[in-house]
This record gives sequence, C-alpha cells and structure tokens, in this order.
Amino acid sequence: MFNYGLLASGAMLIAATALAGEPAAVPYPEGYRHWHHVKSMVIQKGHPLFDTFGGIHHLYANAKATEGYRTGHFPDGAVIVFDLLDAQTTGDDAIVEGARKVVGVMQKDSMNYADTGGWGFEGFKGDSKTERAVGTKAAEACFGCHTARVNAGYVFSETRR
Repeated sequence: MFNYGLLASGAMLIAATALAGEPAAVPYPEGYRHWHHVKSMVIQKGHPLFDTFGGIHHLYANAKATEGYRTGHFPDGAVIVFDLLDAQTTGDDAIVEGARKVVGVMQKDSMNYADTGGWGFEGFKGDSKTERAVGTKAAEACFGCHTARVNAGYVFSETRR
C-alpha cells in the first residue's frame, strides 16, 4: 500500500531544502551606465588592493541607491555598480580606459541577503553578462571587507559634494 503521508513529508522536506538554499543570484545590472555616476577613481600599483582591484573604477547608483547616498540609509532595491577597467598609460602620460576587468554589483534585498548585511554581491567577468566571479562565495569574497563599513550601510563609496 502506498504511503501518501510519507510522500507529502518528502515533498515538504524537498521544498524546505530548496527554500533554505542559497539566496537568489544577483542579476546583471542592465543599463547601469545611464544611472547616476557616483564617482571615479584609479587604484595604482603600490595600493594594497592593486592586485585584485587595480585599474580605473567608475561607480554608478540606481535611483534607490542614490537615495541611500543622500539619506545614509540604503533601501531594498538599491543597486550599486562598480565598473572596473584596466588602466592604460599612453605615451603622453595620460591614463585611459583599457579592457573591462569586472562589473561588480551590490544589490540591497534585506530578506534574500540577510546573512550579508542585506546586500547581495556579484562580479561579472570582463564584458560578460553571465560569467560570474563571486557566485555563492559572496560572504568571503565581498562581505568580509564590507563589514568594516557597517556604519555606512556596508558601502565604501561616498558621493562627491
């Protein structure tokens, strides 16, 4: 005889396991270069983060993240993009953008990313919209450093005034 109670219990266990799994993947931020430009910076050789983040950085914020910069509280739905490009030195001592290294994304969703301060983190390699650099390693790859900025909502950047 078939045990329907066992079947129902198994289905609930599978559903609970799926719900307790990894948080939703952070999506690629389509159109981010049309968002508010927060700032640009260059990390050069000699900086402690050069090996990982050396190059030209442009930071962009969607409307909710712009509100967060203004108020000091980043609401759910805020997205900050860190566009990292290789820095090329020209023959006339100018620094220009080279190839894209990574598009880093922070997405605020307090429920999905409760374990990482309410932020989901991802890095998309080069010009790819699908090749992920962080994946399930957000806590150690990104959030570990961002904990130093807990009083700033886990955000390193500030807007220019």
